[in-house]
Amino acid sequence: MKREHRRAGLLLAVLALAAAGCAPSGQDHGQHQTSAGRQAEVAAKGRAVMPFDLDRTTHRFSKTATGGVQTVTADDPSDVRQITLIRQHLTEEVTAFREGDFGDPASIHGDHMPGLHDLQEGHTRIDIRYTQMPAGARITYTTGETALVKALHAWFDAQVSDHGRHAEHG
Repeated sequence: MKREHRRAGLLLAVLALAAAGCAPSGQDHGQHQTSAGRQAEVAAKGRAVMPFDLDRTTHRFSKTATGGVQTVTADDPSDVRQITLIRQHLTEEVTAFREGDFGDPASIHGDHMPGLHDLQEGHTRIDIRYTQMPAGARITYTTGETALVKALHAWFDAQVSDHGRHAEHG
């Protein structure tokens, strides 16, 4: 039910962007242009999918030799509301990712997001773990397959590029 509400919110965000003249130009998002328009589009879609405030939190994507670590933390470590929302969302995402459901990132970044197809296909060969942190949470992705490590790294790069000021390499 929550996913259906998020997807409905996403549709409204896309319609609002289209009305504002910020709709995708029809270019292949596999190229992942980093224009301000693209980042505004991704932020609007992200707000429809992620329950926490993008302007009050930070995404970090750290590549490792065996995959990577994605963290989301509240910029204010005393912001209990944002921390709770981060933890709730990442818990749901880990459950979905373990089942090969990368629908939320696809709805934000597009179905042709770098690495996405490989992650969906190889999800059973990636260990995906959730861990709470003092100001948020993290997801650790571990695999012994070079192709999946490369897919994770490409996926991380696309997210940092698309999210602009809301994400960084860590």
